[in-house]
Amino acid sequence: MFDMDGLLVDTEPFWFEVETEIMARLGGSWSRADQARLIGGSLGAAVDYMLARAAIPAAPATVASWLVDGMVALLREGDAPLMPGAGELLAEVAAAAIPCALVTSAERPIMDAVIGKLGVAFSATVCAADVSAAKPDPGPYLLATKLLGAYPHRCVVLEDSPNGVAAGEAAGCAVVAVPSLVPIPVRSGRVVADSLAEINLRMLRAIVTG
Repeated sequence: MFDMDGLLVDTEPFWFEVETEIMARLGGSWSRADQARLIGGSLGAAVDYMLARAAIPAAPATVASWLVDGMVALLREGDAPLMPGAGELLAEVAAAAIPCALVTSAERPIMDAVIGKLGVAFSATVCAADVSAAKPDPGPYLLATKLLGAYPHRCVVLEDSPNGVAAGEAAGCAVVAVPSLVPIPVRSGRVVADSLAEINLRMLRAIVTG
């Protein structure tokens, strides 16, 4: 089960561009540190954080719409590059006919835009609209295992954010962390890699079987 932003595709520069533009509309500034605070979080959490820093008031629904529409426009206009090793791992999983899911905290229009660029047929997808609570709640990954018809302990989650790692672990899945902007510590039962280029199907099988 794959996370999307920052794990499979390098969308973080797009998010930074959109968030910076929106904060300018709201009379505030935006930094890399601000962006890092939102990694792996929900749209609602991002909107609340941005409005707390705003000098000009705006309706939460309006800011949410600016974020989604801005991201979809950028994704349609340009390519979100694959993260190192992502294409190779996705191809290896597909060649082995292993069911896989995309599990993201992004809204459906953003997820659909990314999938359209990836050209990958996932066995199941889970986005923000499909669950009542976002990562680090285990709900997104528990739903994905249900859609895949798999037991959580027989699944591997690949994530780049602390929220995503926490969600996968709480769901009872094996977790491979590939940190993007926020460090993730190594601990018992967790594999941490520098990039997906270090991960292959043989390793994932070994992680599941112990």
